Amino acid sequence: MSLWSEPFRSSGLILAKGFCMGSADVIPGVSGGTMAFILGIYERLLKAIRSFDLQLLGALRGLELRRALRHVDSGFLVPLVLGIFAALMFFTRVVSLPALILSDPVPVYSLFMGLVLASIVVLLRELPNPGGANLIWLGAGTLAGWSIFNLVPFATPEAPWFIFLCGALAISAMILPGISGSFILLVLRKYAYIFDGIGRLDFGIIVPFALGAVLGLVVFSRFLLWLLSNYYQRTLETIIGLLLGSLWVLWPFQERSYEVIRGKTRLVASAPILPAELDASVAVAAGLVALGLGAVFVLHFLANRRQQLA
Repeated sequence: MSLWSEPFRSSGLILAKGFCMGSADVIPGVSGGTMAFILGIYERLLKAIRSFDLQLLGALRGLELRRALRHVDSGFLVPLVLGIFAALMFFTRVVSLPALILSDPVPVYSLFMGLVLASIVVLLRELPNPGGANLIWLGAGTLAGWSIFNLVPFATPEAPWFIFLCGALAISAMILPGISGSFILLVLRKYAYIFDGIGRLDFGIIVPFALGAVLGLVVFSRFLLWLLSNYYQRTLETIIGLLLGSLWVLWPFQERSYEVIRGKTRLVASAPILPAELDASVAVAAGLVALGLGAVFVLHFLANRRQQLA
């Protein structure tokens, strides 16, 4: 009984973490990579992605399926991908988070601002040698994050080659903590187009996007692992700075500008403002920020406890 129950418990936990990552990926300004970092699976994820290499091709060519599955850490990747896919389907077909961003932006962004604030605290505690020199890389990361998140959206084509490019750029941003793949899609004016396509199972959109994502994963994951292996502290400081820069667009109270493009309402610009008065919306926002903070701290505590018991 115990020989079977432990793998099932482990797979269930990884599935839940994948669902958390997928949920974060749907929201512009929130990174699935950040969620993976918080949940303690970030480096394992990058190593699993990097394992798609010539050695894997050799195993597949020789029809050594068991060796191939072991090489790519399939016990981790399969439930993780299933969890991410389940979240994408749930939050595009059942509860449309892209639609909620338009109809109820304050509570949605309040919750995710709490998640990101907590992740900043968690990552600051991970710095191996905290000190005054950190401010340089933190400042550079914050400036870079602020610049990225304030890019003005512009008109872009819907040709398969461009959707392929969107997939490569979005997935590269997604696996980097602090940069949201969904926000990159928003900047490229393809956020609603691609998520609508996923929700409708439009393979004319899904296939080129997925192929671009595979290319982005294979190339960019190796670069990130190299950075973490050789410049861990500076990379972590820059990531924290990117998260700080993202708070500009996650502040729940914004002056938002929308345009109706091809019959659909699209967010084209936003700027943070202070609420006009301390009303019920402010109380709800504060409560959801607190909920996001608490959720991340609990997840981080559980992940650390599991690692200590392993």
